[in-house]
Amino acid sequence: RSLVGALARREFLIRYRQAVLGVAWAVLSPLVLMALFTLVFQKIARVDTGDVPYPLFAFLGLLPWTFFSLAVVHGGQSLLINAPLVRKVYSPREVYPIASILVAGIDSLISLSGLAAVFVVTGYAPRATAVWVPLLFLIQLLFVVGVVLVLSSVIVFVRDVRHALPLALQLGIFATPVAYGVEAMPERFRWLYAAANPLVAVIDGYRRTILFGRPPAWGLVVPGSVTALLVFAGGYVIFKRLETVVADAV
Repeated sequence: RSLVGALARREFLIRYRQAVLGVAWAVLSPLVLMALFTLVFQKIARVDTGDVPYPLFAFLGLLPWTFFSLAVVHGGQSLLINAPLVRKVYSPREVYPIASILVAGIDSLISLSGLAAVFVVTGYAPRATAVWVPLLFLIQLLFVVGVVLVLSSVIVFVRDVRHALPLALQLGIFATPVAYGVEAMPERFRWLYAAANPLVAVIDGYRRTILFGRPPAWGLVVPGSVTALLVFAGGYVIFKRLETVVADAV
């Protein structure tokens, strides 16, 4: 636990050490994307969000996506970046990707101040059904940890994956309902959409519970949860099987 904390602290400080605005980027990045999405998807594409202000709708999609993308980019490369420690220090190898996930979580917590500001500016308030958020976050976390564990071990042996990640994430943000709602998908296929990408259920759930005052859509949450659990379990098994040869490959 202490090693995870030390690694996370070091990564967090290194990430923002030479940035003039420092940790403010954790808030500015989603705010800038929110403004861009508002222009493109609300003003031009006319995405319908009912009575909910579109900036809030978009921000609640950007928060989980940003957590996922930061965790994947940094956690996926964590064993390579920490290669000297991996080779010389004996410790469970999973501490390195977990530390990167923790830093991504800290960034997300900082980003919540931006969400709070958008709530204040729009005059909108979270609904009582937000009590479902911890369950949705658990699904999100299981999926993220599973994906990062797989990537961090596979990238050590297949370095091309490292270069493909940015492109995959650029495509992924549009394949995930970050800027739009699940209503863009025909209803009969939505469960399959959530099963293929658990972030669909998570993002839709955050919006339903925090903004619309409704419970999560269980038709999305159940298949999304099953996939998240399978990815988590599969990621852990793959990571542990490759762990013994990682030190020789980094």
